[in-house]
This record gives sequence, C-alpha cells and structure tokens, in this order.
Amino acid sequence: MYLAGRPADDPRRPAMPERSFAAWLALGWTEDHPEAWLARDAAGQACGWYSLAFPERENTHLAYLSPLVGPAYRRHGIGTGLVRHAAEQARQRGRTLITAESRQGSPGEAFARALGARRGISDACRVLQLKTVPDGHLARLRSQAQAAAVGYSLMSWEGPVPGRYLVQVARLNQAMNDAPRSAEDEGQQWDVARVREDQARVAAQGLRYYTVAACCERTGELAAITQLGIEPPAPDCGFQELTVVARTHRGHRLGLLVKVAMLELLAGHEPLLERVFTGNADTNAHMIAINTELGFQLLDHWPSWELAVAEVLTWPASAQGRGGAAPEPPGARGRRAQS
Repeated sequence: MYLAGRPADDPRRPAMPERSFAAWLALGWTEDHPEAWLARDAAGQACGWYSLAFPERENTHLAYLSPLVGPAYRRHGIGTGLVRHAAEQARQRGRTLITAESRQGSPGEAFARALGARRGISDACRVLQLKTVPDGHLARLRSQAQAAAVGYSLMSWEGPVPGRYLVQVARLNQAMNDAPRSAEDEGQQWDVARVREDQARVAAQGLRYYTVAACCERTGELAAITQLGIEPPAPDCGFQELTVVARTHRGHRLGLLVKVAMLELLAGHEPLLERVFTGNADTNAHMIAINTELGFQLLDHWPSWELAVAEVLTWPASAQGRGGAAPEPPGARGRRAQS
C-alpha cells in the first residue's frame, strides 16, 4: 500500500527501500516509539494502515500520525475510521493533539481539510540535480565561504560519531532548537544517549552515513555540522539530515562551507549519486538561501496538520468505512529535521 500510494501522495521523491521502511515502522526517527495498525475489509484484504508515534522526552502531549488508505479504497470513509481509531490510542497514552503532514495539492491535503484539521508550519522539499551544477561552481562557493571562515578547519567521517565527539554533536543537535517549528512543538533535548539512539536508527536503516564538521581552531570545539545518508539499494539519491551552526559561531558562512565540503566528499565516495534531497521550514530563510546558492530547486511544500484528540473522539465510533474495515495490530508493533 505504501508503494501504491506514492504516485498520488509523494510522486517526486523516491520511496523508502524495504529495510528503511521497516526500520521507520519499528523505530520512528528518534525516540518516537511508534506503533502500527492495519485495517482489513470484510473479505480480510488489507485496505489501510497507520503509524502513530509517541515522543517520550518532550512533546508528550503530541502523537505523530502517518495514515494511508490503499488507492482502490479511498473515499469510502476508511481514512476517517483510521484517524478516529488513532485518536483513541492517543487518548489512552495521555496525548491531546494529533499532528500529521501531507504534500500540498495531494489527496492527503484534501482529506485533512475535509476533517477540519488546523494547518500548521509548512516544510519545503528541494532537490539538487548534481549534473546541473556548473563546473567550478562548488569551488567558487568554497572560496567565498573560506574567506569568511578564517580560524576554522574541516573534518569528516563516515558512519557513527567518534566517541570523542559525542558530547559536541549532542550540543550541535541541541542548537537545532533555534530553527523554525510549530508553536505546539517543543524543541528536542539532546544528550549522548540520544545521539547514540539516532545512530541506532541509521544502522537499522542500513544507511551509508556521512558527516562533515567545522572545528574552531582556537577552542577545538565543533562549530558546525552537516550529515547525509544514502540508502544502498538507491545509490543515486542522497538525503540531507542535520545541518546546523552553533549560535556562537554564526556569521562565518560555516553552513555553506560544510555543505559544499559534503558535496565534494560525496563526489569521491558515491560515484552513482545523482540527486540530493533536503527540506526546510518555509520560514527558514537563512538555510533556504544557502540551498539556493548550491543550486537546489523546489519540489513541493508539505504543510503540517493538527487535530485535537478530544474533538476527533466526538466523531461516531462506527466511522470505520464501508465494508467493516477496522484497524488491528499487524502481528507486531511496528523527516528528523532536514536542512
């Protein structure tokens, strides 16, 4: 069903390979602790499903919902039944607000509007087609960034964060709390344990994972970082994850410097790479400007949607869709910010 829904729901980005999809269902992104529910029709055929994630450190009032109805079963009330069922699970976990996202102009957006969901912050997805980058463009950008970054040096690694940098990488993740986010969304609190949990997520997905960091030569601390993952079954696509500059080191073009260095690193390590995908809040003007300099092009917008759990639970409990479709656990219980 996930693959069948892609042409309408998310046609411009590649689908997750099986291993990444399974890891997302089981682990979520970072400390989300998801569960998955499957809906079957009267004949026993799977017709819809949803993943519902419950953050446990912060945002404990939220549940993150990812529903999907098979294309052949849409517009029969099954999606409404899934949301109603998810709201009951959220209530049992003490959550008061459900959030979800959908591509602008997709059936998911129409569904959210029909349910009366409140629109929240919107992300913009962009792609860099590496073949379209003019010769010498990255070198020129690196030269400009280096002129503003005197006193900083670059380093990189593949795979897990080296132990000596775990505390500093946690601090840089914490700095992402300065980025735009929904008013209902609390910033994540990062420590070494959370960095290790995120590394476990990367390992479960089977990603080839690259990091480039800028180090302040005067203090020895990491001042900026960018990270990118590549799924081995689809080596032509790279997915940008964290990019952040520590507040005390901003104003030196370090964000541009580490992203240029990442693209140069990938040119030597990933010869099949053709496209890099990234996403930012629509209001994150600074990072959008950097991505535009690099040559990223807008693909689409992804607004978030919010529904109060108490409101959803006023809907008729019988709203399970024609054919008697009702969610059940599928045998076992079953985006992180980009820059």
